[in-house]
Amino acid sequence: MALWIEGGTVLRDELGPSDLLLEAGRIAPETASPPAAALRLKARGLLVLPGIVDCHGDAFERHIMPRPGVAFDLDLALRDADRALLASGITTAYHGVTWSWEPGLRGAENARRLVERIAALAPSLGADTRFHLRHETFNLDAEEEIRSWLREGRVGALAFNDHTEGTLKARHRPDKIGKMVERTGLDRAAFDALVERVYARKGEVAGSIERLAQAAREAGVPMLSHDDMTPAMRRWYRERGVGIAEFPIDEATAREAAAAGEAIVFGAPNVVRGGSHTGCPAAEEMVREGLCTILASDYYYAALLQAPFALVERGAATLASAWALVSRNPAEALGLVDRGAIRPGLRADLVLVEPGPQPRIAATIVAGRLVHLADQRLLA
Repeated sequence: MALWIEGGTVLRDELGPSDLLLEAGRIAPETASPPAAALRLKARGLLVLPGIVDCHGDAFERHIMPRPGVAFDLDLALRDADRALLASGITTAYHGVTWSWEPGLRGAENARRLVERIAALAPSLGADTRFHLRHETFNLDAEEEIRSWLREGRVGALAFNDHTEGTLKARHRPDKIGKMVERTGLDRAAFDALVERVYARKGEVAGSIERLAQAAREAGVPMLSHDDMTPAMRRWYRERGVGIAEFPIDEATAREAAAAGEAIVFGAPNVVRGGSHTGCPAAEEMVREGLCTILASDYYYAALLQAPFALVERGAATLASAWALVSRNPAEALGLVDRGAIRPGLRADLVLVEPGPQPRIAATIVAGRLVHLADQRLLA
């Protein structure tokens, strides 16, 4: 069914009043007129913006396990997360699934179940939902299986993570290690022994990364390196075709990525809260310095809608440049050339936003389908 959006303020290169026709899942030419049978939305007073592309979100984990050790059916959790995504204006979602060497929520069994269920449910979900594999680089025994997933087209994005070093350091901090142990279902002694066994294979990690990066390149899967610690680490990953710097630890590392023209990801919650909760660079300052090209939901979906408006309110960006951080830029970095902007012929992924101190989503449209409507009075 065609969809006619009338009276809205549309963000193309800049904001301006315009009507918009969506047909066959695509954005129609600006001169197009609506067919008689088109569904009509009254958008007066609303912003019409490109749909949000979330390159990294793991808030769905709380839908699976809202409390430590309390798990729900995966299909139920993924459908519940889908509704949260749409209410936040996220039209393309990369579920960040961590496959670690630890058992439990981030273990092998859960990763295998998630890759299966995301693929099975994706056609029935409102958001275009994809599998972002967050590979813990010390998880060496998973290498061959991950390479097969890449060959089979089951992975939408591959990130290289290393939280093993941090886990070793955290063993003397009860506030941190307790949560890690609880997540695995192991007792403390068994967890400590597991960490020692895993870390003993440190010499094998670099070779494993190189083989996985080669497999991803051959499969055309975009790659991210997570928490790059130094400019040298960013260069090392760049040499292996990993072109997206996700949450670089300091400004110098972000500058290394920027100098090479690479995409640089920081968290939208960081912007909304006014800084990092882990002591990493403040995302707003990175935006001001041209050292952040993408914002991700990270652990809180709602932040992706709020962050661009916060940047505008604080004078850090125009709405066009701020909104690109959550739409056009992530789409380009992930190779999604069919979305991220409002142009004729592109996929009709759009959000209608009610502006204000806390902007809210009035409607979400995915591939031309109205999948979320907050107020039926918008129906003409």
